[in-house]
Amino acid sequence: MAATLEMILRSRDERQRLQRELLDLYPDHALVVATVVVPGAEKRTETSLRIATAMESALASAYDGIIERFDRRDLETGYEAFLLVSCDGQEAKRRAVAAEEAHPLGRLFDIDVIGRDGVPMSRTASGVSSRRCLICGNDARVCMRLRSHSVEELTEHIQRMTDGYFRGV
Repeated sequence: MAATLEMILRSRDERQRLQRELLDLYPDHALVVATVVVPGAEKRTETSLRIATAMESALASAYDGIIERFDRRDLETGYEAFLLVSCDGQEAKRRAVAAEEAHPLGRLFDIDVIGRDGVPMSRTASGVSSRRCLICGNDARVCMRLRSHSVEELTEHIQRMTDGYFRGV
């Protein structure tokens, strides 16, 4: 089922509400929010769910021993995970970036650490380079803004990545 813009916006608003609630309930923990990078309107597919399973495993390893709470939502608008971890935000961000960079599918993970103000900590503010485009290696935000690559091109590239990964697992 294709996710409509209205569904995606409603889901984003609900995710932000849940983030605020979790930050209020666990003021001494870092909040990690993870989603799967999926271009196009189809956000919940067999491939995206397989990526989500790999991402959950990577998150469990990255935050091993310090996870206080691990919630997940499997929605038509995509998979979401919420972790409360007992470390500061900078350490949580360092672990998030390490998980994204170390895992063969890590480029398809969007792991954010949400600050006390409700705003995700940026990679660049944490001393890490911005995300690179899956196709050409340029800054991903620039390619997204310019629509440098079609949804079909991105989807095909992701399918090749996941086929190769899951064949080897």
